[in-house]
Amino acid sequence: MNVCAIVLAAGKGTRMKSALAKVLHPVFHKPMVGHVIGTLKQISLAETIVVVGHQRQAVENYLGGDGVTFTEQQEQLGTGHAVYICEQQVSASVDTVLILCGDTPLLSEKTLSAMLQTHEERDATVTLLTTKLANPTNYGRIVSDEHGHISEIVEEKDASDEIRKINEINAGVYCVQRDFLFSALAEVGTDNAQGEVYLTDIISMATTRELAVSRYVCPDSNEVLGVNSRYELSLADDIMQDTFLRTLNDQGVAIQRSGSVVIHPDSVVCSDSSIGAQVTIAENVTIGCRSRIGAQCYLENCHIGDDVDIGPGSILIGAVIDNGQSLSPGSKVIV
Repeated sequence: MNVCAIVLAAGKGTRMKSALAKVLHPVFHKPMVGHVIGTLKQISLAETIVVVGHQRQAVENYLGGDGVTFTEQQEQLGTGHAVYICEQQVSASVDTVLILCGDTPLLSEKTLSAMLQTHEERDATVTLLTTKLANPTNYGRIVSDEHGHISEIVEEKDASDEIRKINEINAGVYCVQRDFLFSALAEVGTDNAQGEVYLTDIISMATTRELAVSRYVCPDSNEVLGVNSRYELSLADDIMQDTFLRTLNDQGVAIQRSGSVVIHPDSVVCSDSSIGAQVTIAENVTIGCRSRIGAQCYLENCHIGDDVDIGPGSILIGAVIDNGQSLSPGSKVIV
């Protein structure tokens, strides 16, 4: 497959209650659209197109060095419209379009690669990323026929009470054959509660034409969390921090009460070291092997050697602590 990714990043994000464009809100120390682009860089793609709109210049300035191209959606006419306006920018050699949103920072390369593989192996016209939620409120529901085949996606605002009981939801990520995608979008209308061009309408169009529609069910529903509010922003941040701390655990680092510990992803902690409860390790910190950081410490821009003991409640900024040294509780080293 020759794949082009289209990232939808034009929305205002009104539920954020912020002047900042939604996709530029930081999650785990990086604007959320930066996480999406970072994940896409791990996949073999022909090109990546980002659809911009609200605060276009700010989004383009942030992503300008990432090898992406931009298309402006001047009017917010829905997800289908956002994809349709990219048609002329998609290279003629592209046969498959991967569509995802710029507010899904938790999506992994593993999941997207598995979805693309499923699409290719099943020779599908459209493949959806779905997942199952205990509480599917606010998500589009996956409606299947009596054989378990996808028949349509129904947005919550357009759903009947019966359809709202369905717990399989649309994750908003699509793999679509290029020729079908743009021809179908040219026919999509706006007869819905939002008065918008729904990208989801291409599913019912494909089934009506008896084209192959497949799904890849994401086993980790956290990955498809769309960040539309401050609360969801904090949830995503917590999930990414927890994932990073688990990675450190796997590398031999002991962390006490991990839910109270914050460690910047650019910092390094070597094996057999331990981190106490309520510790914050900010950016640009290196901690050697077999060192102990006591509870309630704050470290920033520091180099901590091997076999170092930092007493509880210490504050270190710009410090260099040599191998084998010990600092008493409550120490302050600010350089």
